[in-house]
Amino acid sequence: MVVCGIDEAGRGPLAGPLVVAGVVFEKKVYKLNDSKLLDEKKRETLFEKIKNASHHKIVIIDNKTIDEKGLSFCITKALKEIISCLEAHKYIFDGNSKFGVKEIEPVIKADMKIKEVMAASILAKVTRDKIMCELSLKYPEYNFCKHKGYPTKEHIELIKKYGLCEIHRKSFRPKALQPTLF
Repeated sequence: MVVCGIDEAGRGPLAGPLVVAGVVFEKKVYKLNDSKLLDEKKRETLFEKIKNASHHKIVIIDNKTIDEKGLSFCITKALKEIISCLEAHKYIFDGNSKFGVKEIEPVIKADMKIKEVMAASILAKVTRDKIMCELSLKYPEYNFCKHKGYPTKEHIELIKKYGLCEIHRKSFRPKALQPTLF
């Protein structure tokens, strides 16, 4: 049975794109794991091996589209695009939601259990991390290469100091940036 593993990177950051990847293996790749459990060097090595051993699709959705259409719409759009590009008997997405896409089979912690989803996790994370490091060159004051746009204490402090830039998600409103009543 042909399985397409799907995972995303960038659902929760305050800046940058959402990246969703799908992978259907043609050849085996060894030493896979959830991208969050691998160091950067190992992810980069596996990234090339996965690309060379699979049919894959990487969908990148920018912060402006996320702000205009909403995160759920963007994930749904990416899932449909991957399904239209990759043939499989099963489409397994990491998580607990189908996002309204009937072909999707959600599996909680699939990125730790299913090799195709592990691979998709690596493709999505490495792609997004590269984008954020490139954006860090354009916006050096935000240090995007370090925190990748996630709501770290450092990132929140930099937003307080410099304000939002054009790659920030304006629709995301973390409590730390909300005005207080007192």
